[in-house]
This record gives sequence, C-alpha cells and structure tokens, in this order.
Amino acid sequence: MKNTTKNIMITNLHAFEGHPYKVQDNEEMNALIESIQEQGILSPIIVRPKENTENEYEIISGHRRVRAATKAGMEEIPAIILPLDRDAAAIAVVDSNLHREHILPSEKAFAYKLKAEALSRQGKRTDLTSCQVGTKFRTDYVMAESVDDSARQIQRYIRLTNLIAPILDMVDEGRIAFTPAVEISYLLPEEQQMLLSEMEYNDCTPNLSQAQRLKELSMQGLLTVERLSAIMCEEKANQKERIRIPADRIRKYFPSGYTTAQMEETIVKLCEAYHKKRLRDRDSR
Repeated sequence: MKNTTKNIMITNLHAFEGHPYKVQDNEEMNALIESIQEQGILSPIIVRPKENTENEYEIISGHRRVRAATKAGMEEIPAIILPLDRDAAAIAVVDSNLHREHILPSEKAFAYKLKAEALSRQGKRTDLTSCQVGTKFRTDYVMAESVDDSARQIQRYIRLTNLIAPILDMVDEGRIAFTPAVEISYLLPEEQQMLLSEMEYNDCTPNLSQAQRLKELSMQGLLTVERLSAIMCEEKANQKERIRIPADRIRKYFPSGYTTAQMEETIVKLCEAYHKKRLRDRDSR
C-alpha cells in the first residue's frame, strides 16, 4: 500500500490509542479554530489505516487540528495515509510532537515510554533502570540520539509515569519540581496517596531532600503516615506565607483547561493592574 492523500470524514478518524499528548481547549486551541475558519487546514494530518476495519483511520499527527476542525464545523479533513504497523506508528506519533515548544512533563514522560516500548518490540534493548557501560542498542540511548535529553534524563522522565495522576498533574502545573517528582515516583501508589493527602491538608510540597528521605523510607518498608507527616511538616528555609483560595471557588472565572499556575499568574496580574489604577485615582484627586 502506497502513501496516499485524500479528504477523510472526521467521524472516521480515531485518536491513536495511548497517545501521550493532551488536547486542551485553551487559548491556543481557540486561535487554531479561528485560523481554520479563515484559511482552512493548511497542512494535512497524518493517519494510518485502522486494523480490521474499512475506511477507519488512527491519527498519527494532527490530534489538535482534528479537534479544532470539529469545533470549526468541518465534516472532513485532508490527510496523508501511511501504511504503518502499530509500533512504527507509535514511534511516528511520538516524534511528530516531541519537539513542540510547549510540552508538559507528563506528555514527554508517556511519549518516551510509548516509544521505548515500541522500539523494544522491534528488537531493541530496553534496559531503562540501569546505566551499565557497554549495553548496546538500549532504547534510551537510541532515543537520545534524536532529542535534547540524555539517556539518563529519558530514564528519569519515564519514571514519572509511575506517579499517581493527581501528583503528576502537580508536576505539570509546576507545583512540584521535576527532580523531587522523580524521587516520589519510587513510592508505592498507596504511599503517594498518603503524600497527596498531606500536601493538600498542609498546602505544601516536598523539596528534593524531603523527597529523597521519603523514597529511602519507602524502599526500606518504613514509610508510615506519622513519618511522612513529620518530614512534610518541616519548615523550609525559603518557605513563604501563602494565601489559600480553593480552586473550585475561582475556576469558573477562567478559560477551560487553565492550570492552577496559570490562574495564579492571572490573579497576580489583575492585582497589579488594580494597584496601578488605585495609584492613578489617588494622584488624580
């Protein structure tokens, strides 16, 4: 089967199963919808035929364009059809988006994992837990040849896929730094749930030292609620007073898909604008 290009009904398109990239209804999506309404689809999406079906396709590249085209009222979309098997398609899905300017840690983590598993099934080595010298054809080294991250950094990103969803969301929102998050990923799911409850109750997140100690206790089977709480209640040298506003109280005032970090930044900007207005009003009296 050769590569072909044709218009495909959007109802016949399916997201690639397990694709790691989030399609969010945010300002970028709104801009893409407007562009499509004005100029149409300038670049065809890339798809592959879905196994054991007729005229059904999986999206390899273009999940955001399909979402925007749907919202723009389009019924069909131009597509390049590639005859790829599942593993080759998985690698193409990852590579087509990995160099995007804005990519979340979770997206990169699951992208690296998806590609590593596909390369492994194609016959490559997939030792992602050790750094033995001389290991040939390891998937992390293969991937490192085409991205800015080292083999070791790729291993660390893949570790993030072991985080429970709420904690991984906090990493995406910038509330937990990457390095502590890697250490937290070694905690058992139930231990991570304990940590999440502690973070929510005390409005705190672990620094690197705390995360490392939590990991060490977990590896020894000694991490209890009491020990976790004692570590997390330590006063940090750079800890600052915070104003706590429940996200449910203010989320309705922000675009769908806004992270808590984006909401916080917007609130700060609004406060700055309000302060400047008060100064102008005072000076005009």
